[in-house]
Amino acid sequence: MDGADNQFEALLLHMRELRGFDFTGYKRSSLTRRVDRRMAQIPIASYHEYQDYLEVHPEEFTALFNTILINVTAFFRDPEAWEHLRAEVLEPLVAAKAPGTPIRLWSAGCASGEEAYTLAMLLCEILGPEAFRDRVKLYATDVDEEQLTEARQGSYGQQAVAAVPPELLERYFERAGDRYVFRKDLRRSLIFGRNDLVQDAPISRIDVLTCRNTLMYFNAETQARILGRFHFALLGGGALFLGKAEMLLSHPHLFQPSDLKRRIFRKVPRLIAPIGSALADAPIPDRSRLTGLDQLRDAAMLADPVAQIVVTADGLVALANRKASEMFGLTARDAGRPLRDLEVSYRPIELRKHLEQAQAERIPIQIGDVEYARGPGDVLNLDVRLAPLVDADAELLGFALIFDDVTVARRLRAELEDAKRELEAAYEELQSTNEELETTNEELQSTVEELETTNEELQSTNEELETMNEELQSTNDELQTINEQLHDSGTELDEVNAFLDAVLSGLRAGIAVVDADLRVRVWNQEAENLWGVRSAEAVGQHLLNLDIGLPVDKMRPLMRSALGGDPDTGEQLLEAVNRRGRPVTVRVSCSPLTSAGGNAGAILAMEAVEFTSGGCGHSSDRTEV
Repeated sequence: MDGADNQFEALLLHMRELRGFDFTGYKRSSLTRRVDRRMAQIPIASYHEYQDYLEVHPEEFTALFNTILINVTAFFRDPEAWEHLRAEVLEPLVAAKAPGTPIRLWSAGCASGEEAYTLAMLLCEILGPEAFRDRVKLYATDVDEEQLTEARQGSYGQQAVAAVPPELLERYFERAGDRYVFRKDLRRSLIFGRNDLVQDAPISRIDVLTCRNTLMYFNAETQARILGRFHFALLGGGALFLGKAEMLLSHPHLFQPSDLKRRIFRKVPRLIAPIGSALADAPIPDRSRLTGLDQLRDAAMLADPVAQIVVTADGLVALANRKASEMFGLTARDAGRPLRDLEVSYRPIELRKHLEQAQAERIPIQIGDVEYARGPGDVLNLDVRLAPLVDADAELLGFALIFDDVTVARRLRAELEDAKRELEAAYEELQSTNEELETTNEELQSTVEELETTNEELQSTNEELETMNEELQSTNDELQTINEQLHDSGTELDEVNAFLDAVLSGLRAGIAVVDADLRVRVWNQEAENLWGVRSAEAVGQHLLNLDIGLPVDKMRPLMRSALGGDPDTGEQLLEAVNRRGRPVTVRVSCSPLTSAGGNAGAILAMEAVEFTSGGCGHSSDRTEV
């Protein structure tokens, strides 16, 4: 690994530690390309300098995450695949469910929500609005908070809803100005929340899970970890709907293709007997003979070898068993106190933010690898779980905080790893003695591995191409927006120029605008009529070089004063010859042309006048020229 790679890995760790975004599982080729693009916009040359820039400018994290997280999505993307999902997955699912039973769906990596609302419209078409509101819970998650905020609003522009069939657009969206808003009565069945597929616990008991064009950004190891969580989230026989670049050829033990062309997969059940199956046929005991159950339950909770603390929905400590009291020094006086006032609320881990998340999302949260130093040389390794407690009506009662001491398990795991390494070394020694006998087998195995490698390379190339396609689409959208802005600016400029031409044409005096070098910038129609020089001949020429009947040399003091910024330059009467060769007296006035940067030139007004017969005054009447 060279220096640039080391700096890049350090940058990823910096982002994870400061903001909780773990991009270490993303494919390096696409990830470095997106980060380099953001660095070029600043611009910054090295990853080390960019890390320093992030420390000084924390607001840059938002721009960086928006660049990395390519949010390209659409309603009914790949319409044929959505139609197959409706006919072969959703309709059979509804038919197989008993009337009134809930239907749970999860749209992972939902971006701005288009695919989640697409799934909702398909289900509403099958169930009808009333049954949809009563039975469906559709969870839509993403790691990008800005995109989730947009998705929660359910408001889209004309271009975004262009792919929605007109009859569905009329049934499920309401017009609000130039926007289309998803129906509020149906919107309540959609729950949007933040979920990091790499770090956070999955949502459970899901019937259908859609995760389209998201896995392709992760490397193979991270994909395997995410797919394991998807397998856990789905009910038996549940369906997984992926993007067209994602094929799952390397995970047949988790998912089998139901329709590989349209990327629909079914969960493969694990070969483990469900808990309690051995007692399925046992007779049901008579519970009326059981007494003192509450006391028995409290005693069992207190004697539990796993440390547990029960907190009410208001954040008050309700109960702590003996193990928790020993571990965290709790006493009977702590019952009824706010959890936030106790040391256990922030040590060994900050619990308050996780409690807020669990309360908002109503899902269990697990935090692993927590170290708890109780004293010198006394360090425990804990797995912390926060489980919401609800009643039969799904009303929140409180939370169970479970601190599982896995110190021994971690030590045994380390010893197991050592034993595995020793076993591998012994196996290698044994393998070396059997090389000659296995030569043929190795050659065949090598051929198989080459074929598998080729297949994986092709799949990886396909994913790279899909990633680049989405990047190009995102860039094209940006360029289209810029083009529209330039078009609007050009239209405004044309209108301003037309207005200026109209003003200059309507003036009764000849107008010439010169810059600081006395080069003509504007020459109106009245100036053409007066001197016989067209605008195309005058613009760009030095004023003093124009062949007109005006003695411009006598105007030098007047123009010098105007170019110097003097607003009171006065006016002059000069004898001149007009375009017809007739003598004429011209009143000349000059004003400074100023701009934000200072004096930019001068405005010259020329008007032909004739003196009255008395000779002691003059008329402002315009002569026929």
